[in-house]
Amino acid sequence: MKYILFVLGGACSFGLLSTFVKKAYESGFNVGEVVGSQQLFGVIMLWILVFVTAKSAKQRAVTLTFKVTRRQALSLMSVGTTTGITGMLFYTALQYISASFAIILLFQFTWMGILLEAVVERKRPGKDKILSLIILFVGIIMASGYLGGDKEAVSWIGITLGLLAAVTYALFIWFTGKTAKQVAPITRSAIMLSGSFIIVMLVFPPHFLINGSLHEALLPWALLLALFGAVIPPLFYAIGVPRIGGGLATILSAAELPAAVIMSYVVLNESVNWLQWLGVGITMLGIALPELMKRKKSQSEIVGAMVNS
Repeated sequence: MKYILFVLGGACSFGLLSTFVKKAYESGFNVGEVVGSQQLFGVIMLWILVFVTAKSAKQRAVTLTFKVTRRQALSLMSVGTTTGITGMLFYTALQYISASFAIILLFQFTWMGILLEAVVERKRPGKDKILSLIILFVGIIMASGYLGGDKEAVSWIGITLGLLAAVTYALFIWFTGKTAKQVAPITRSAIMLSGSFIIVMLVFPPHFLINGSLHEALLPWALLLALFGAVIPPLFYAIGVPRIGGGLATILSAAELPAAVIMSYVVLNESVNWLQWLGVGITMLGIALPELMKRKKSQSEIVGAMVNS
């Protein structure tokens, strides 16, 4: 159960980002400054945690695998690039389409992750996952607010970027549970974020370091985005995903949407209608369904065993 909570925590942490990004945009900062500063401070925070944790583990004689081979490091950095690419694609998509439509596109990662698991691992999704995905799809559409809004002009650039963001997000969740699982989660997260940092710096050179943006109120947003977008989610996913599997992790990651809706309502004072709140409730039901069905099945098996004995 605790590993499920780790994945849920990582997903909810991601859900806070849209509010912080919107606030940063209102302050006059652009995509490159926001994503770049987030990655920079995130990678610094994580490597500090690695050294502190390694020193603490050594003093307490706790065995954790902090050492990695070159192959493991390169694999983890490659996985990490997907998070950086996801952020760049999604933030750029918001320049072409509304936030509600962009969220609908991003959350296509739910069925993409299940499909990926089914194709690559030849693992047919169970009835609980299929039913959960159907409920999630309905809840996500309702919670996004798109049904209650005006129809917007179609931007194929925005649609393409949003769907590509969904693909890279699904890949991140899936590969996180498959790569160098024997390495300590904190070390895995730091190396993955290093890969993300490199790809972002290549696309958006860190001009914010010399143009004075950090002294113009970018720093607080950079630290918040780094903590909730670059540190907590990769670390929590690195702990939880290998234990519960990519398919269930994909479903649980949909918790990002309710978190985003609630955050925008509380902090940004954005209007959230009854249809969106209903969608949030349905989404949370879809998230909880696999675990509820699993527990019901376990209880039935226990009762059956007691009757047969």
